[in-house]
Amino acid sequence: MDTIRTSTISLALLLGLACTAQQDTVQPVFRNLSEALRTPHLVKRLDLSDQALERFPDEVLRLTALEELRLRHDGITVLPEGIGLLKNLRLLDLSGNPITTLPAGIGELTALEEFYLDEDPLFDLEHELPRLAKLPRLGILHLSGDGIEKVPRTIRGLEHLEELYLDNNTMHSFPVELIALPAIKVIDLQANPMPPLIPTELQQRGVLVRF
Repeated sequence: MDTIRTSTISLALLLGLACTAQQDTVQPVFRNLSEALRTPHLVKRLDLSDQALERFPDEVLRLTALEELRLRHDGITVLPEGIGLLKNLRLLDLSGNPITTLPAGIGELTALEEFYLDEDPLFDLEHELPRLAKLPRLGILHLSGDGIEKVPRTIRGLEHLEELYLDNNTMHSFPVELIALPAIKVIDLQANPMPPLIPTELQQRGVLVRF
């Protein structure tokens, strides 16, 4: 009985330690830039969405430990060349901003894995795809609601892309250019005026296509 009780207590302690460790790894989300700048080296998640910033806050570039940056619906039209200073950035969400082009420095975000460019019909996808192709770890790209009628051939340069979200656009047929993406696993084409036909090549590879 004592052995069982001891084992139960030990298990409980281990579970408690595991939960504590998990809580420690969850980083807080800063929603106030002034507050974040008090301890810039500790800030890993920053969300300044819906704050009507109208410009990219240059002070953000001081947060070099940043891993997630969200600037949704802030009226931002231009990104600074120095954005490449955020070497640890894994997620960047610029959805709902009237951004047309990206700076050359975007290619220096070598840790970037997920990029949101939703709800921006002004974004020049064809012109900017070569810059996106320079992101060595870009695995997830969001282009929902961008008014895309046709996917440019240059999307083939996104060799590491695993998930592509093209829902709520205006494509009338399956973008065959996506067949050439070697690492693709998920393609979201929901809410596009196209027939739900999946190319045989993608079916054979087990790619998940959503209509």
